[in-house]
Amino acid sequence: MLDVFTGFSIIFVVIGAGYFLARGGVIGPGKERLMFNRTAFYVATPSLLFSSVAVSDVSTFVSPVVLVVTIATFATAALYWILSRIFFKQDIPTTTAGAASSSYFNSVNIGLPISIYVIGDATWVIPVLVVQMVLITPFVIAGLSVDESSTTSRARKIFDAIRSGIFSPVVIAPLLGLLVAAMGWTVPDPVMAPLEILGGASIPMILMSFGASLYGGSILQSKPDRPAVITASALKLAVMPLIAWAVGMAMGLSTELMYASVILAALPTAQNVYNYAATYQRGEAVARDTVFITTFLALPAMIVIALLFGN
Repeated sequence: MLDVFTGFSIIFVVIGAGYFLARGGVIGPGKERLMFNRTAFYVATPSLLFSSVAVSDVSTFVSPVVLVVTIATFATAALYWILSRIFFKQDIPTTTAGAASSSYFNSVNIGLPISIYVIGDATWVIPVLVVQMVLITPFVIAGLSVDESSTTSRARKIFDAIRSGIFSPVVIAPLLGLLVAAMGWTVPDPVMAPLEILGGASIPMILMSFGASLYGGSILQSKPDRPAVITASALKLAVMPLIAWAVGMAMGLSTELMYASVILAALPTAQNVYNYAATYQRGEAVARDTVFITTFLALPAMIVIALLFGN
């Protein structure tokens, strides 16, 4: 369990470093801060994804846990979208940021230790990560890239959004990694070693930019975004695990697999959601505030789940 707390402490310490660097003027506002996000989006994160997926075991991709979590992710995002359109109508990019915040969870720096020390098996982390990047990220990028003020035709807007989602570097990288893993190829060290070093910069840059974004503002400060943030946080921490449980029950999963599915569904919103929103400068407040809230409240939520399962 100590490693679980270590996973959370890593996040909070690096976020804190970004906050104090911004407070000290080392990280400036606006475009200067966004350079962290853009570098992570276009170079560091793709490197991390490729180097991780390329050495994974593709046989683990066929798992009922992965299927349950995937269904829960899409269902939760769809539920957020419906609630948003009915109760607090927002533009497409902001709604997309909220939908992603409610369902796209942190599968690496929190998901990995949680899988090992709470579930007892890290088998599902990489498959879930690939599903998020390959199946879900294109929708997120497409939605964030929609320019509703553009005078181009609706068909052209849809085409541009789809193109942005499919050809995003954070989508192409895990696909290439999956191809390498599936074919059983070994990437030479002169190629893999630099990618691993670049990939190591991904999470710190995203977290420091996130911390810097907190300076000069406060959580839930934006009144128009409060309903979206509260809704996304509640869906992420309570409703998505409940959906995962219901789907698992319908599939007749064993208690062990059910527990794994529900715990994974309760993981906090991924910092990647904030990175995407910051890169495209759409829905940034919704993503930032939801990441912050769910990261703090995920651990208590998972403790409750563990108790309900008798663990």
